[in-house]
Amino acid sequence: MKAMPAMPSIRGLIPAVAVALGLLHTQASQAGNSIQDLQWLSGCWQASGVVETGSEEHWLAPAGGGMLGMGRTVRKGKMVAWEFMRIQENADNLVFTAMPSGKPEASFQLQTLEKQKVVFENPRPEFPQRVIYQLNADGSLLGRIEGMINDQLKGIDFPMKKIACTK
Repeated sequence: MKAMPAMPSIRGLIPAVAVALGLLHTQASQAGNSIQDLQWLSGCWQASGVVETGSEEHWLAPAGGGMLGMGRTVRKGKMVAWEFMRIQENADNLVFTAMPSGKPEASFQLQTLEKQKVVFENPRPEFPQRVIYQLNADGSLLGRIEGMINDQLKGIDFPMKKIACTK
């Protein structure tokens, strides 16, 4: 007669089950995200607290599984930076892709999406590694990029206020 294999103890299974459930929850929450969840980002935004009115970001409303955005930074009457952006649904997540001032594009995977805050991340070695947008209670928008520079976490905030999309 063969001996029965030893059954693992319940205590030994708990950590494995917890990890599996955590992975399933993360996949389910990311898979359930839609570009429509970012409707609050659409519109025209102007840098707030800036004397010069040319620094702005424009986001088209969600359509066809994506959003398109563009931004420019103006200093002393000259455009010093520009960026084309896209947020696209793919098979299981949302992806933010930026093409800043003629540099190669970089894509960032959705990490978290709350009611009015979204965080995209790319673990690449160059700055930034995260792109964050948050709609504040007063209707203002905070754009933020952050990541590691010389082993220190650095961040740049872009506070914006909603403006009419004209011309």
